[in-house]
Amino acid sequence: MDDIHILIIPGSLRSDSLNATLAAFASRQAHVLGLKTTLMDLRRLRLPIYDGDLEASTGVPKEALQLQQAIAGCDAVLVVTPEYNGFPTPLVINAFDWLSRITATESQAPGLSTTANKPVALMSASPGPGGALRSMNFLRQYLQMAFQMIVVPQQFALGRAHEAFDEAGELKDARSVQSVKTVLTAVAALAGALRAARQAEQH
Repeated sequence: MDDIHILIIPGSLRSDSLNATLAAFASRQAHVLGLKTTLMDLRRLRLPIYDGDLEASTGVPKEALQLQQAIAGCDAVLVVTPEYNGFPTPLVINAFDWLSRITATESQAPGLSTTANKPVALMSASPGPGGALRSMNFLRQYLQMAFQMIVVPQQFALGRAHEAFDEAGELKDARSVQSVKTVLTAVAALAGALRAARQAEQH
């Protein structure tokens, strides 16, 4: 698909995380579709909980710039997150909160300009029947309203996720596999269209 690059961000990376498993599966399916992917480990950023006093005293952590650079370097983003009490994980929200605090300098753009008009897709997994659908609904609103990202309508919530994968981490249900491909195809198509529009403006 014209060498589209998708940044995949799992919202949980604990041992045996179902969402990390789904993110890895989505990455493999993306390669089948001819897409490039990068899996990002938000835990490695070791970002502190956002605190205005901390920001005032020490500034935005340099690790937040790594997230900004990763988003700037991709054509689209895929967030795969469980729900904690119906909401997206603090790991995801805190990382994006810090991203929003990055201000412009001579060498870097502000954080919010990096996310503006960036295509993003959502997936989730849960042992429950709803597949963490509630977290996706909140995350859709959060990314659209606060970060001006373009969230594609297609999304995938994997219910009974603890029973959904085989020992190799592959989804056993053909409909679920197709749902993953549908989300990936949709976000890649949007990213490709936006890239083509930008190129047309330059000529």
